Amino acid sequence: MTTRPRPLKDVGAGDRSCFGGKCYALAELARGGFRIPDGICIGFDAYEQFVSESSLKARIQFEMGRKKSEDMRWEEMWDLALRIRNMFINGGFPADLRAQLTQIIKETFGESPVVVRSSAAAEDSSERSFAGLHESYVNVKGTDSILDHVKLVWASLWSDRALLYRQELGLSTESSVMGVVVQRLMPGETSGVAFSRSPDSRESALIEAVHGLNQGLVDGTVEPDHWVVDRASGTVLSHHPAERHQAMMPAGEGLEMVDLDSARAGRPPLDETGLMAVLEMALRAEEVFGSPQDVEWTLAGGEIYTLQSRPITTLREGREDDQRTWYLTLTRSFENLKVLRERIETRIIPGMEREAQELEAAGMEWLTDSGLADEIDRRIEALDRWTKAYWADCIPFAHGMRLFGQVYNDTVRPADPYEFMEVLSGQQTLGVERNRMLDEMAAMVRSAPELARILRQGQSTGAYPQFTAMLDSFLEKYGAISRAGAEEPPPAEARSKVAGLVVEMAGRERTDAARPSRNAEQLVRAFLMKFEGSRQDFARDLLELARASYRWRDDDNIYLARIEAETARAVDLGRRRLTEGDYEYAGGIPPEDVSRALRDPGYRPSVAREPAAQPEDRREQGLRPRQLTGLPAGPGIGTGAARVVADSDDLYAFKSGEVLVCDAIEPEMTLVVPLAAGIVERRGGMLIHGAIVAREYGIPCVTGVPDAAVLIRSGDRVTVDGYLGIVIIDEDSARPAADSG
Repeated sequence: MTTRPRPLKDVGAGDRSCFGGKCYALAELARGGFRIPDGICIGFDAYEQFVSESSLKARIQFEMGRKKSEDMRWEEMWDLALRIRNMFINGGFPADLRAQLTQIIKETFGESPVVVRSSAAAEDSSERSFAGLHESYVNVKGTDSILDHVKLVWASLWSDRALLYRQELGLSTESSVMGVVVQRLMPGETSGVAFSRSPDSRESALIEAVHGLNQGLVDGTVEPDHWVVDRASGTVLSHHPAERHQAMMPAGEGLEMVDLDSARAGRPPLDETGLMAVLEMALRAEEVFGSPQDVEWTLAGGEIYTLQSRPITTLREGREDDQRTWYLTLTRSFENLKVLRERIETRIIPGMEREAQELEAAGMEWLTDSGLADEIDRRIEALDRWTKAYWADCIPFAHGMRLFGQVYNDTVRPADPYEFMEVLSGQQTLGVERNRMLDEMAAMVRSAPELARILRQGQSTGAYPQFTAMLDSFLEKYGAISRAGAEEPPPAEARSKVAGLVVEMAGRERTDAARPSRNAEQLVRAFLMKFEGSRQDFARDLLELARASYRWRDDDNIYLARIEAETARAVDLGRRRLTEGDYEYAGGIPPEDVSRALRDPGYRPSVAREPAAQPEDRREQGLRPRQLTGLPAGPGIGTGAARVVADSDDLYAFKSGEVLVCDAIEPEMTLVVPLAAGIVERRGGMLIHGAIVAREYGIPCVTGVPDAAVLIRSGDRVTVDGYLGIVIIDEDSARPAADSG
């Protein structure tokens, strides 16, 4: 039976399976006498018709089948969600469905602004809430725009947060469907949420309120006033006032943050009468549904409107706290990202740089064993401190690229969901600058064949003072090429290895990265033209923030890697001293135990012996894969011999035209990327370092290939298809070796 869209008030008690939890809850509240904004409900049938007739269902299944969801990192999950979202954006409504929706939208709302909200099958149930995991859009105007936002709500069924949550709960993604509720926007003077029962006390309720609309409270950009109220008497048990500076208000089509005047900033959003009215509403909602409720509300024209109500699932006996809060941290608001950027650029990066410089300048050879132990502990503490800052601020700041990508795709609607990356490319990252120095030295070698011969034979470059000065400058600025945590090679060895890499780079044409293409400039203009007035200022600010996010996504690792390297330098010195003493082998002693052993000669930690050498081909004997599937991360097709990079020596062995295969591109590995014909990584995602640097150099890249560095071996001839996200292993190299027994 087909369920046609219908007014909210006409949704019956038995319609939950057709329209979803939010539509059902709002209809129940309306029947219970609550003041609910006018609205319509769009059922699951509409979603099913859209994805079936536009061929999205099969395409979604294909994308979901690329890799098991439980094996995906969050970056890969976001990439998947981005591709699916773009399908919805560019998908067309079936004619009859569009006619149905257009008619009821015009009859119900005319030209009035609306809110478009999700109403998924399991949403707002007593078992699971899904609060904040699906999209809502506030202040949407016009039938065409409303229909576009209905598609975006449908697409949010496949957001990274929703996919992760369903995975945690063991819910099927194949059978997932989405309903939509569209309601007239109530431009409230005050808004908030009310928990009819506190998680901390059965006798109290919690109420939070902000001036303006709720969106600022929900996304964390506006701090709410917070009250704890006795459920029975209404007595205020505590009030924690907020620092009231701004409010979220309707503007054009969308929302904007506005400054509060001194009068509104100086008073709480709710007075005693309003507080009691909100409490009464929350307790009535609890009576209607028979369980404690989380109620969203707004106060407009002196009347309280109930916007939605859901069970407080974390109050259920015996249930551990769900992971919604963690999932929501994967997405940051524009305002929050601006705060993160300021913190990263003024505190974290300068602090990391100062710390690294101090550690690099500190001499350790003259220290006593006890003094060296103190220095090791100091460096371990510094590394731990900066690693925590990196995870707390630098990792979340990567969402600046994600937010821009979503806004770009929603407004421009490109066929390529990753077109926005071309707009962001061309940044002057440290990795690109480091490679530019290598390129300049390679250019000198190209123009002087005798210099190339001298370098190959390891002779003095004194006859070429300009090259010598640049090589010295490179080593002074960037140090040796070594994996994070690996022992730095002696100066002469480091010099020889960097020189060898320069000679290899001289054998191919210079690669000019970090220069925005003319096409990128055209894309930026086309993007900005989609916005008018103050919204264009927002678009410019978002673009600038996204470019900073793109830049720091690469650079922050290099700053942290310097501290890692200096910590490893101290630990390696400590291990050498222990080995020079009476330790047979100290290489496997953990850093904390190294410092303890230096202080206490009688301490003998358990030592992990050096692992036995493994054969070059560690794959199980038998048939080898012919084709591997991953995620498209850098457009283009490249073919060459594979070079599996597992340690620093593998980097020095890299030859021009080879395909770089690795577990994950680390900051030091970007040195050889300009030589590569393609990149294959086990770790996946468009926003990881390998994908970013590949796009800078125009190199085909496939990420998220399970066991890439195991299933492919050095010397295999492979083709990297960065359009489709596949890696083809040449049939001859993929054939297992004959049994020699």
